[in-house]
Amino acid sequence: MASPVEHILRQQLIDRRERLEQAVSVAGESLQVKGLIQEVDAALARMEAGTYGLCEVCHEPVETDRLITDPLTRFCLDHLTRNQQRALEEDLVLAGRIQRGLLPNPQLHVAGWNVDYRYEPAGIVSGDYCDLITDKGGGFYFMLGDVVGKGVAASMLMVHLQATFRTLIPIGLPLRELVERASRVFCESTLPTQYATLVCGRAGASGEVEVCNAGHPQPLLLRGDEILPIEPTGLLLGAFCDEKFATSRVQIGPGDAILLYTDGLSEARNRSGEMYGSERLRGLARGRTASQPRDLIDLYLQDLAAFRKDVRAADDLTIMAVCRSAVF
Repeated sequence: MASPVEHILRQQLIDRRERLEQAVSVAGESLQVKGLIQEVDAALARMEAGTYGLCEVCHEPVETDRLITDPLTRFCLDHLTRNQQRALEEDLVLAGRIQRGLLPNPQLHVAGWNVDYRYEPAGIVSGDYCDLITDKGGGFYFMLGDVVGKGVAASMLMVHLQATFRTLIPIGLPLRELVERASRVFCESTLPTQYATLVCGRAGASGEVEVCNAGHPQPLLLRGDEILPIEPTGLLLGAFCDEKFATSRVQIGPGDAILLYTDGLSEARNRSGEMYGSERLRGLARGRTASQPRDLIDLYLQDLAAFRKDVRAADDLTIMAVCRSAVF
């Protein structure tokens, strides 16, 4: 029985063949179009034979994100030719540059708020989503999320999320409707196996923050010795096209902060296999004022480095600190 991903890839191949045939009917058949049609037919034949998605050299599964990006892929990464490997490396480097260019400016200062973040991909590209967008009302939106998977496919979805929110926010929707609309767009334009966790919040000049947490690791409200997790208010983004979300509101006073992070922090492991974990996260921030977000972020990065020592990061890591100034 075909998996949901294979079913969708089959439909993509069929749609691609139909478009190629339409091109032939309009412009006539060329050797290039003929070759593409033969490749599509060969991929469909492999599906019928049950060998689709297996490397033609070692017969091991081809990386799923590469199949999603190009359903005609026939070789795993280990068995690309030297020229193919070089071309893939160049594409990844370019994708990484484009992705870094889409990140928001760090060190946002607006209406008594100081915001900063640290974005560390585990590889050349990342599936973490991070954005800061000011609005006409004197406040700003902050978003931090994590797209399922790794590699090029996840990075493409990250860009998709950013484009969706940057298109919807100027409309001025209430936060709940904003996230619901973004979730529906994401669900309708991606595969069923693709979804994201997300925290989306809006901070106002009065210090009030409205937050929607779509299945993301709990952000922490840091208020002196008090550490309050901000609970999820909905399921994963894109899990269901008609998913409804709720929001929560918190009042942030001078010196208070909200710490957001992806599981590259909370689920990081050391050489003994121990997880960094939520208790260490909370304990480190207890009793600290945080009017300067960079100080808070550096505190966690230094502690993570001491915890992990020489163990290489296995996942993308993003930390964001949203701080209320003690003086403004």
